[in-house]
Amino acid sequence: MTDAPVSLSPGRRAWQRFKRNRLGYWSLVLFVVMVVASLFAEVLSTDRPLVMRYEGQVYFPVFHAYSEKTFGGDFETPADYLDPFIRERITTHGNWAVYAPNTYGPSTINYFAKSPSPAPPTRDNWLGTDDRGRDLLAQLIYGFRVSVLFGLALTAIGTVLGVAAGAVQGFFAGWIDLGFQRVIEIWSSMPELYLLIIFAAIFAQNVALLVILLSLFGWMGLSDYVRAEFLRNRQMDYVRAARALGVGNLQIMWKHILPNSMTPVVTFLPFRMSGAILALTSLDFLGLGVPPGTPSLGELLSQGKANIDAWWISLSTFAVLVLTLMLLTFMGDALRDALDPRKADR
Repeated sequence: MTDAPVSLSPGRRAWQRFKRNRLGYWSLVLFVVMVVASLFAEVLSTDRPLVMRYEGQVYFPVFHAYSEKTFGGDFETPADYLDPFIRERITTHGNWAVYAPNTYGPSTINYFAKSPSPAPPTRDNWLGTDDRGRDLLAQLIYGFRVSVLFGLALTAIGTVLGVAAGAVQGFFAGWIDLGFQRVIEIWSSMPELYLLIIFAAIFAQNVALLVILLSLFGWMGLSDYVRAEFLRNRQMDYVRAARALGVGNLQIMWKHILPNSMTPVVTFLPFRMSGAILALTSLDFLGLGVPPGTPSLGELLSQGKANIDAWWISLSTFAVLVLTLMLLTFMGDALRDALDPRKADR
């Protein structure tokens, strides 16, 4: 007696097809590992010891700032753990300290470097330093986190706005659809870069304002695909049956049409995120992005342009940016193939 074949849900079948695309699957794994590692940047790259024991007491400098006097210094200023005197005090006479793998933070300036800034890669600074003497590896770790979190926020907001606008247009159609289309045509003709320059001159630079401004323009491309899906699905028999049973419009849109219209939304998510990361990098390169002092890939590219001889700045930043965009592109291609009904399993 043979067992009946197990029937998988559409989501499970799509996941199985995604896993069979080895390039896309391992791109997802590597990207998730990079994002999770960047979320713990304060543990991986910081100029403060993670934990230390000094004269019988245990300290956690990574969570709390201690003055020099705590470790035998002369001033009340925060202790500089790169200072040879402080290091000698906390690592001799039975004292010990556990440091991060990279002993520099994003704004740490190595005043004790043996080479002028920007300095090439050394044992202390694995990828070298930028033109301000800051460790380049720490800048890349924190800058990658800022870019990814910005991309996630911009993608989430743009997706919600695009799905909502496209759903209303496609479901109600008629004059509502025509009116929305004219508004989108007018709004999309606005010069986005000029508006960003104007707002950057009026308001102080901050990430929240940047997300809001880019979100106002980032939803229109997705709304067209959602609109087309709703225009097609609103004529299906299951929608007509729901109307005959007295189901409300909002419930039909949310429970019946939207789940069957999510294929283009899910497929475009990696590509939208890569576009958001590129937008932030471009604005930072022009000086219109995140506030000064915030780790940024675009600002590092600008430094590389200004310091042609410091090849390690441009090369390492370009490598991180290209790797991130390639992983997102491979994930998007694999996701598109997994959700393509023409490539479904027999």
